[in-house]
Amino acid sequence: MTASIVGWAHTPFGKLENETVESLIVRVATDALADAGIAAADVDEIILGHFNAGFSPQDFTAALVLQADPALRFKPATRVENACATGSAAVHQAVKSVAAGAKIVLVVGVEQMTKTPGPEIGKNLLRASYLIEDGDTPAGFAGVFGNIAQKYFQKYGDQSDALALIAAKNHANGVSNPYAQMRKDIGFEFCRAEGDKNPFVAGPLKRTDCSLVSDGAAALVITDADTAKTMAKAVTIKATAHAQDFLPMSKRDILQFEGCSVAWQRALQSAGVTLSDLSFVETHDCFTIAELIEYEAMGLVPAGQGARAIKEGWTRKDGKLPINPSGGLKAKGHPIGATGVSMHVLSAMQLLGQAPEGMQIKDAKLAGIFNMGGAAVANYVSLLEPAR
Repeated sequence: MTASIVGWAHTPFGKLENETVESLIVRVATDALADAGIAAADVDEIILGHFNAGFSPQDFTAALVLQADPALRFKPATRVENACATGSAAVHQAVKSVAAGAKIVLVVGVEQMTKTPGPEIGKNLLRASYLIEDGDTPAGFAGVFGNIAQKYFQKYGDQSDALALIAAKNHANGVSNPYAQMRKDIGFEFCRAEGDKNPFVAGPLKRTDCSLVSDGAAALVITDADTAKTMAKAVTIKATAHAQDFLPMSKRDILQFEGCSVAWQRALQSAGVTLSDLSFVETHDCFTIAELIEYEAMGLVPAGQGARAIKEGWTRKDGKLPINPSGGLKAKGHPIGATGVSMHVLSAMQLLGQAPEGMQIKDAKLAGIFNMGGAAVANYVSLLEPAR
């Protein structure tokens, strides 16, 4: 691959009452260019990842990036969207633009969800499913994954301990992430027990099994290899892969996350590496059952044995393949359009030894990122390494 990340920015995730979609975009675009030491006039293209689907009254948002600097006026700016994988869709589009000849691409991912009333949030998110089949699902998108969890339990047995361990792991990791929405180690016992503060939400999924409703933004400056050589810091995007699966779950075995498997296989093969070469992974834990199945889909364990990876400590920060050292979507939050960009920012920080204390993976050399849209429909994998 010829594309490199040379600068970034990241807001805290959470309920950002004094921000708007526009202010979030402007903030991270400005900060990312400053971080890279690149003038706005030198940007060749702008890619915005913004899911929206009803969250923001202002649609048609690509041009809002121009508000960051008058020198961005008349630059090509495009909004991309692929449900919860929108952020990675933006990153991958930037990589393609660099391959096509662009030297400097500014990527922004943004979402503001918390100003939307609760029932509408569920309805908006459910639009990332196949409405003909899933439109009446109780509890919205959580209900979709609740059904997946129920089917998994029926096939492989009760996995409540494993799901609680995943939630507890990610919340413990999130304590060290200054951008995380929830920086509290709530522990296995709290995540495992059903109660007033942790009720069942959908099927076997409790509140602690579900990612948070969030506002936030992140941005990257992506350049060609020659430009990256002149920058103060650079992380190479070693490989990217995108596998899109059928939208209707009735057309596939939903317990396999086959699109996730295909994306991982393509990326690893393209980079000439194996899963064991990875230093850590940031994966899409929109729900704990998703992370569990992703262990299997990426090839860490065989089908039905995802619990083994968490119970034996493989995926903890000190395990053989740390997964979600940032706290994941579970603790960090999940502002839809920003999530994939955030994953790339935090992975780049890890690879340059710039992650916050307590979050940093020692001697990180190769990062894997998996960002998913819908129920394993849009599947994006990126592999990153230090450029030098």
